[in-house]
Amino acid sequence: MISMADGIHSVVKLNDGVAMPIFGLGTAWTNECADAVTYAIQQGYRMIDTAQRYGNEEDVGKGIARCGKDRKDLFIVTKQWHMGHDVCIQGLQRSLARLDMNYIDLFLIHGPREGRNVETYKAMLELKKQGLVRSVGVSNFNLHHLEGLRNAGLPTPSVNQIELHPWLQPREIIDYCKKHDITVMGYSPLVKSKMLKNQQICDLAKKYNKTPAQILIRWSVQHGYTTIPKSSKPNRIKENMQVFDWTITEDDMDFLDQNNVEEIRCAWDPINSDWLG
Repeated sequence: MISMADGIHSVVKLNDGVAMPIFGLGTAWTNECADAVTYAIQQGYRMIDTAQRYGNEEDVGKGIARCGKDRKDLFIVTKQWHMGHDVCIQGLQRSLARLDMNYIDLFLIHGPREGRNVETYKAMLELKKQGLVRSVGVSNFNLHHLEGLRNAGLPTPSVNQIELHPWLQPREIIDYCKKHDITVMGYSPLVKSKMLKNQQICDLAKKYNKTPAQILIRWSVQHGYTTIPKSSKPNRIKENMQVFDWTITEDDMDFLDQNNVEEIRCAWDPINSDWLG
């Protein structure tokens, strides 16, 4: 388990030595994105997650520009959408321009959708050597995708970002990542609000005098997963970060782990796509 002594500023050391916050703001399809990013950083958030596919890199950049924090104190994640060596090089350059930055802290392949994963990943490694990217990883990769990179003789990704919450716990992927020192980053920890009225979660929220959202986020961080809850509302952004000065009991963690047997996927599902190289 990751030590959370530094609260929201706690970090995990990636397999390439880069320190990444264990908590951040997700921005997928977020309304009023620039305002949300500015407010989150002013409240103490240090990691912001975006992607080319979200169409909001420019707004994320605007929010960061007016937040009052030095760029070096922030950790910015974005993701490559289209695949291919030259496409990836050009994609990163466009992302940097939209974000108005000189480098990205973590650059991920958004999903193994189109094939050409190997050449895209090689391009990302070139960008890392050039100092345009600090760390490289993947998103929505299953075991056979991760093994595909491994069999190609490529360095192990630093991160695998996957949908992760009590109703979707891909244990084989998580175990593989732990074995190979790949940090697991979970997105959609709040299940897109679908389960915030779930009676089991509401009962736990009442027991701990917390909100259902805080119970779900605490479950993630207590497991040692990096997590990026999304919100554009200031009260929610502030509420979501207040999960570091209390704990869920071992029995209740086991309950969350084992009692929710119904699998619910609230995002897309490239996890089971074929490996196309």
